[in-house]
Amino acid sequence: MKIIFFGTPEFAIPSLKKLIEAGFNIAAVVTTPDEPTGRKGTLTPPPVKIFAEKNGLMFSQPTLLSDDRFFEEFKGLEPDVCIVVAYGKLIPKRYLEVPKYGFINIHPSLLPKYRGPSPIQSAILNGDSATGVSIMIIDEKMDHGPILKQIEYVISKDGYFYDTQKELADIGANLLLETLPEYLNGKIIPRKQNDGQATYVGMLDRHHGRIDWAKSAESIYNQVRALSLNPGTWTTLNGKTLNIFRAEMVELASYDKIIREKNRLLIRASNNYISPTVLQLEGKKILPIKDFLNGLGDDNIIIA
Repeated sequence: MKIIFFGTPEFAIPSLKKLIEAGFNIAAVVTTPDEPTGRKGTLTPPPVKIFAEKNGLMFSQPTLLSDDRFFEEFKGLEPDVCIVVAYGKLIPKRYLEVPKYGFINIHPSLLPKYRGPSPIQSAILNGDSATGVSIMIIDEKMDHGPILKQIEYVISKDGYFYDTQKELADIGANLLLETLPEYLNGKIIPRKQNDGQATYVGMLDRHHGRIDWAKSAESIYNQVRALSLNPGTWTTLNGKTLNIFRAEMVELASYDKIIREKNRLLIRASNNYISPTVLQLEGKKILPIKDFLNGLGDDNIIIA
């Protein structure tokens, strides 16, 4: 049984690792091209490429899946099934028709809810108490294909995206390992999604991270939990960008916009206060709140 694995970020690695440990035949790994990162634009390989190299797996990094030469290489490998985990590109129809058992995808939501590229962040951003993982068969539409298995995951009230993502990656890997043999042996009947219940989420960028202090403290807290890693949650302090990486909600009977204490900064939202605990002023280092306030001295604080 020959498998071709499609994946790019850290989220995909637990699944690939589990398949190798279980003895599945990984004929090749397909990932995205190296990309420039950081201020210097250093060309950096995706995590799945690094993992494939360390484990002696053959890999490819096509710029476009529409490339005829790469498609012929893919077809020549004669895969029985393909596994896709956060690859980052839609799979064209002609690829879907090659493997006997199709393309299997791990999607970190309870489909048909949160179809699209940002399901984990969207669940946290919306204050959901639970999300999950779906194992599905890929068709020509985004996150539309029939479901093989699903499992629910309870989101911690103080869980941040990066912790939640790591846990869902491990849960998805274990669910894949449980599901794949059953599917290949015909023990699972794929279940069609209810399109009438589908919701969609798009890419999140820097403007989604701008904090609106007229919103509730709960909404802002969820925004920090969901977006502080990427694309970042931010406001301005005295006209400079202030990135907030971690924060707490504080109930306080006051209407002051800013309350500055020795080791705490409270910023009023529409109902209660947000207290940043790890933050970074434009051009400065990331600091815990105590060190940050010491560095400000006696300067006035204007948050906008």
